[in-house]
Amino acid sequence: MLKISSNLDTSDSRTSLPVLESAILGLVFLVAACGGSDSVETAETTGQATGPATTAPTQETAAAPTAGVATDSASVNANRKVGGEVGDLAPEFGGIDAWINGNPLTMEELRGQVVLIDFWTYTCINCIRTFPFLKQWHSRYADDGLVIVGVHAPEFEFEKVYENVVDATKEHALDWTMAQDNDFVTWRRYSNRFWPAKYLIDKDGVVRYTHFGEGGYAETEDVIRELLAEADPSFLSNNLPLPEDQTIDPGFLIARDAEVTRELYGGYDRGEGDLLYGQGGYVQQMQYFQNKDQVSDFTISENQLPHKINFQGPWHVGPESSTHGRMTESFEDYLSLIYSATSVNAVLISESGEPYKVRVTVSDEYLTDANKGSDIVIGEDGESYIWVTTPDLYNVISNDSYVRRENLKMSSNSPDFGLFAFTFGVYDKGP
Repeated sequence: MLKISSNLDTSDSRTSLPVLESAILGLVFLVAACGGSDSVETAETTGQATGPATTAPTQETAAAPTAGVATDSASVNANRKVGGEVGDLAPEFGGIDAWINGNPLTMEELRGQVVLIDFWTYTCINCIRTFPFLKQWHSRYADDGLVIVGVHAPEFEFEKVYENVVDATKEHALDWTMAQDNDFVTWRRYSNRFWPAKYLIDKDGVVRYTHFGEGGYAETEDVIRELLAEADPSFLSNNLPLPEDQTIDPGFLIARDAEVTRELYGGYDRGEGDLLYGQGGYVQQMQYFQNKDQVSDFTISENQLPHKINFQGPWHVGPESSTHGRMTESFEDYLSLIYSATSVNAVLISESGEPYKVRVTVSDEYLTDANKGSDIVIGEDGESYIWVTTPDLYNVISNDSYVRRENLKMSSNSPDFGLFAFTFGVYDKGP
C-alpha cells in the first residue's frame, strides 16, 4: 500500500509542472483516506488526519487510494496467518460494542459467502463518498451471496455514541449490518490504519483483496464478481456495467495554480502533532498552541495565510475541537479560512446539545444558489446559515466550479459553536 505525505505545497510560487501533472498530484491528496494509524504508541508523522481519540490508534498518515491488492484463489490451510493482509485468514470480530441493522455476526458463520468488510466513521467525507458504490454492490449482489459488514471505528468521541451512529445509518440509508468498534479491537485485528478501508474475503474466509481510500470502484466490483463466481459457479453478473470513479471538476483540472486545501482540525491533539512534525499546524495563530484548555481572546492579523484556520474573538481550544467562548447578541466573533476547493465540509457539534445558527459568508458576502452547500439555509433577507442540530458533517460550500483562495467566514452568537474539522473536495458533483 502506498503511503504519502498529505501536506500540500501552500506557497504562492508558480509551479513549473505541466498543468495535467499538477492536477494529478492534487487528486492524489483529494481522494486520500481520512487517516491512518499503527498503534497507540505511534507518533503522528504528517499533517493529515491524526488519531481518533485517546483510546484509539494514533493515525500516522493519509492513504493514497490504492490500486488494490488481490490474490488468486488459494486453499485454506492450518498454517495460514490470521490478519488483514491479502492471503491471511480473516480475523473474527472482537470488542464490538453493539450491532446495528442485524444480529451479531461471526466470520465462522459467514463461511461460504463473500464478505466485504468496510471500516468507516460517520463524519469522514472520504467514507461518505463511497456510500453510493456500497449501496449499489449491496443492491446488486446481496441475493448472490455478498455480505457487507460495516465496522464503525470512531474518529471523534461523539462518534462513539450508539444513537449517533444509528442516526447516521438512517440519514445515509445504509441498511447492511454494522458493528460498532469503539475500542478499535477489530480494527487492530486487521492491522488497519485508514478510513475508509475495504477487505474482500472469500468463501473460505481468506482475505483476497484490499483497498484503502476512495476510488477503484470498478476494480473492487470486478473482484466481488470473481469471488461470487468462485463461491457459486452458477453466478452470472448479467454484464452489468462497472461503476466509474467520481468525475473531477474540470475547472480544477485546467487551473494554472491548482491546489486543494488539506483536511484541517480544530483540536490541539492533532494541531500540536501537525506543528511538531513540520507541517505548520492547522491554525495560524500561535496563541492557539500556548493557551490550551482555556478561553483566549484571538485577533486575526492582516497577514492571513491560506489554508490556515484563524479565530477572531474569545475561543476555547480543546483536544478535539475549538469552541466559541461566549454568548453574544451579534455575530462579531468568527473563524476565518482562505481555502481552495470546489466543496467545503465542516464537522460541527453543539456542546450543550441545543441547536444554534452559524452564519456563513465568502468574501464577506452571503452565499447564493451558485455556491451554497446542501446544509445551508438562505433566509428571506438573503442571510446564509447552517442550523446545527446534531454532531455531524455539514456541507457548507458547493461551488459551481473550482475556486482558489476565497475567504470563508463562519460565525455564531452561541457558545455551543464547536468546530472539529474542515474537509475539502474538487469533484464535479457531491461533497
